[in-house]
Amino acid sequence: MPSLAAAAAGLRTLMPDQRYGRVVSVRGALIEVDGLAGAARIGSRITLRSHAGAIDAEVIGLDHGIAHCMPFHEPEGIASGSRAELTAGQLDLRVSPGWLGRVVDGLGRPVDGKGPLPQGPERRRIKAAPPPASSRARVGTRIETGVRALDLFAPLCRGQRLGLFAGSGVGKSTLLSMLARWSECDVAVIGLIGERGREVQEFIEDDLGEEGLARSVVVVATSDEPALLRRQAAWTTLAVAEHFRDAGLDVLCLMDSVTRFAMAQREIGLAAGEPPATKGYTPTVFAELPRLLERAGPGLPGQGAITGLFTVLVDGDDHNEPIADAVRGILDGHVVISRQIAERGRYPAIDVLRSVSRTLPHCLDPEDNATRLAARRELATWKDMEEMVRLGAYRPGASPEVDRAVGIAPRIEELLQQDRHDRSFAARDFAALNAILEGTDEDAL
Repeated sequence: MPSLAAAAAGLRTLMPDQRYGRVVSVRGALIEVDGLAGAARIGSRITLRSHAGAIDAEVIGLDHGIAHCMPFHEPEGIASGSRAELTAGQLDLRVSPGWLGRVVDGLGRPVDGKGPLPQGPERRRIKAAPPPASSRARVGTRIETGVRALDLFAPLCRGQRLGLFAGSGVGKSTLLSMLARWSECDVAVIGLIGERGREVQEFIEDDLGEEGLARSVVVVATSDEPALLRRQAAWTTLAVAEHFRDAGLDVLCLMDSVTRFAMAQREIGLAAGEPPATKGYTPTVFAELPRLLERAGPGLPGQGAITGLFTVLVDGDDHNEPIADAVRGILDGHVVISRQIAERGRYPAIDVLRSVSRTLPHCLDPEDNATRLAARRELATWKDMEEMVRLGAYRPGASPEVDRAVGIAPRIEELLQQDRHDRSFAARDFAALNAILEGTDEDAL
């Protein structure tokens, strides 16, 4: 009886017949298919037959018996009347430990030339729901990232989700590579969403390196890929991370960038006929962002955790633009990478006064937290008076607090300077910071 019940359940998952439709319209990236009424569903896979070969597509909308589809590849060769075959439901993956050290695309297919991927026994949906909020474990203890500015002023905990907010060309990718190499974790899952094709191999070979790649899975969808594949790559990144989390491992999930995921979703929404809202972003963009980001975080008790670091490419260096504002409200902290600091030549160009970790102050020892707060006060005082001091409008001796900040803040800034190959250690950094504040070690740096 159990085997018969299992067979019956398996049969119910099969399509009772094969359904075909015909392409009736192609408008840009949107392909309209007739003849699949009652069978096609949102997220269903469709294979389009063209003169150039088979093209996979996904149903993104339904309208009076017409299925609105978007292809995973360029729709070259598609013509009116081309056959559309309904092939399967939503995509799934069969992740295994053999994926470590591999580079895959948004559909989980290998793109590194190393042969087929080992397939695990369990099928995992690419787009899945996060664990129930009432059942999830709490955020864990602090982990060292190896990046001095973060460990001192915006510490990261296991299961925390932190946003890296930056404009273009201010060292965001270099910071990500430092975090990928040095952060304490069992597995790193790195999603390069809408990345420049030229930089993919540079990141893998130079920034990540052989040692970093050995414990990582890299998911790539370059900027020239169709919007559907770019969006799919973000979901695939979280699905792979969830596999290792469910195996009890601590996972570091790096995604660059959430903004390009939102742009892909906007393109899909506009093609499906959604009305544009703020800066052209459609309503589904703001609905999909929490569904994506909430998948990171602690797992259920007994599982591992996904520590998420998500970059946000702020438009025109406006940190209050719609995507940055929405993501900041979802995540457990934000790190601001400043163009002004980068122009001064201090890297990583993290603005520690504008960066916040919502796990503070509990993730630090009382002594370290007191040191952090004292350093922030000195930096804040220096920032308020910096222009006056440089212009000569401030007279030394007028304020003991300003005099102290003038002597200490530049030394703190020097401490925060870090080369991409210079790994830091939190205990040593807090000792150096404390020595600067007390003035007991002129060579603390």
